[in-house]
Formats: sequence, C-alpha cells, structure tokens
Amino acid sequence: MAVELDVFVGNTTIMDEEVYQLWLDGHTVNDAVKVRMEGGVLEEFEASADVLLSDTMDQYRTFQMCERLLHSPAKLANQLLFQIPPHRQAILIERYYAFDDAFVREVLGKKLSKGTKKDLDDISAKTSVTLKSCRRQFDNFKRVFKVVEELKGPLVENIRQHFLLSDKLARDYAAIVFFANNRFETGKRKLQYLTFQDFAFCAGLLINNWTVGAVDNMVEDMDVDLDKEFLQELKELKILITDKDLLDQHKSLVCTALRGKTKAFNEMEANFKNLSRGLVNIAAKLTNTKDVRDFFIDLVEKFIEPCRSDRWTAADMRLYLTHYTNSAHILDTFKHQVVWDRYMGVIKSCIFKMYHD
Repeated sequence: MAVELDVFVGNTTIMDEEVYQLWLDGHTVNDAVKVRMEGGVLEEFEASADVLLSDTMDQYRTFQMCERLLHSPAKLANQLLFQIPPHRQAILIERYYAFDDAFVREVLGKKLSKGTKKDLDDISAKTSVTLKSCRRQFDNFKRVFKVVEELKGPLVENIRQHFLLSDKLARDYAAIVFFANNRFETGKRKLQYLTFQDFAFCAGLLINNWTVGAVDNMVEDMDVDLDKEFLQELKELKILITDKDLLDQHKSLVCTALRGKTKAFNEMEANFKNLSRGLVNIAAKLTNTKDVRDFFIDLVEKFIEPCRSDRWTAADMRLYLTHYTNSAHILDTFKHQVVWDRYMGVIKSCIFKMYHD
C-alpha cells in the first residue's frame, strides 16, 4: 500500500507574509489557496496545486503553533522551537496586533467583556471583517487592557514594552484602553462621522493632560483614570459664565479681537454667551461619571453643531477658539488661569480635530 508523506526539513522557519495575512484575516486554508492561485503563485514558482495546498496548510499549522507565543510577545524571542530572525518576529507581532479601523470603531468605548463579545457576529456582518478576525482583535484589546490596567508608569510605554509594538500601534492601543476604562460614548448617530483616528488623537490629549499621570508619572492607573482633583477644580471655571461682568468683559475682548477677521463675525458675536456656557458647563460637569461618558456628545451638541449650523469654516473655528482661550488671560478678576489652560488646551485641539467643515 502506497503511503504519501509530506516532509519538510529546515532550520529557519519559512513564513510567507501574504499567507500570514490571509490567516490573520480569518480565511480558511482552501480560501487562502484560491487567493494565492489567483495571485499567480503557481506560475511564479512553477508549482502544482497540491504543492500549494500542502505549503499553505504547513504555514497555517506554524502560525497556529506560534499564536500562544504571540499572546506574550516577549516569549517569541526566547523560545527555541521556531528559528525566526528578529526583524521577522517584529513583523509577526505587529501584524498580529494590528486591527481594522472599521472593527475598532464599533467596539470603542464599550466594556471589553463577554457581553460585547456576544455582539461580534453582528459587528462582523456590519464591517465585513471575518468573525475569526473580529475575535482575534477583540481578544487582543482585552489582553492588552488586562496587562497594563494596574501597571505604574506611562501607558503607551508599558504597552510598547510588554507587547513589543511600534510607537504608533502602542498609542492606538493606549486610546482603546483609555476609552474602555472611561466608557466614553462613541456609538451615537451624531458621532458616526468621527473616525477611530479622530478619537485616538483626542485620547492622546486627554491622557497627556487630564490624567493623574500628567502631573505624577509613578502612580497606579496613572494614564487610565482622569485626575479627580483636576475635575473638581474645573468647577471654578463657572465664574466665567455666572459672573455677568466677567461674561461681558470676556465677550468684549473676544469680539474686539475677531472684528474684521472673519465673515462669521456676526454669528460669533450673537452666539458668544451660549457657546461659552456650553464649553464651561461641560467642564463643570466632568465630576459625574455619566457626563464623562457623554464628553464627546456634549462637545458636538453644545459647540460643534451650533457652529456648523452658522456655517463656520475650520479656519473660523481655529480663530475663535484661539481668541476665546487667550482673552481669559486678560480678565483681571479671573484667578483660575492654570486650570483654564489645562482644560482649554485639550478642548481646543479636540474640537479642531472633530470639526470637519
């Protein structure tokens, strides 16, 4: 009786990047073979379909065996089973932890729990990302969250060191961890125009300026939780809208600086008090967990939408917020400049990013 046996002997582990991507994307072996055939690999290597199937299966087995090591990337460098050069290890890790923006946009701000995992079928159908890939990405988010949640030191650096990711990918994961921890609402209809990268940019600002780690870089949960002391101090900014003289002075200073510089001046002058109340009230309410969650909705509803309905351009927005922020420094009786700058520095940059005119 004839027995067919495929034998592979070698030292360096051969890994085809295209096949690895097909495996990561959740394709079956047969689907991967079909894609490779359509890409002309048979002609390129003068190989038969059987050899291509055997090669694809072999690589899939290798990736599956490597997967447990990829869960703790540092182990990949120290194991002896697979001879993988360092530059190739870096590619394997980076690709394994990469994610689809369409997928992360659906789970951003949600609790990384079994409840959310049950929704992956629907998310897969909505985003056209295979269920297998959705599960891998979700489990990666959850794994990173659990590892760095309680660590001291900067969040981005902890992610980079523990998972050996590039700086860009580590920053994106920091945003995912930060949003999951604070449960920011991102799913409402009026926020759908914002991309994951819009939110990741804002997360970076919040982490660097509004967390405990912004003032003390060796405390527990330093970059994950907002600085409660700072959030309490934000209530002091209410004087800008409750003190009528201060409100009028602020308006006068801003309008004097803006007059003649923008076509939207009349709208800016007419809406100054409403817009100022909107921004200051957002600050004053951030001691409540629910209001922290609604932070991005409030920015859109209380500031971005009114400006958009008055047809401000992005340049108008930049001009207005720059003078609005700077003019507070000239108010003699306003004593909360440090808190104001820490608050408005972030708000300004977030709104610039979120205002797609």
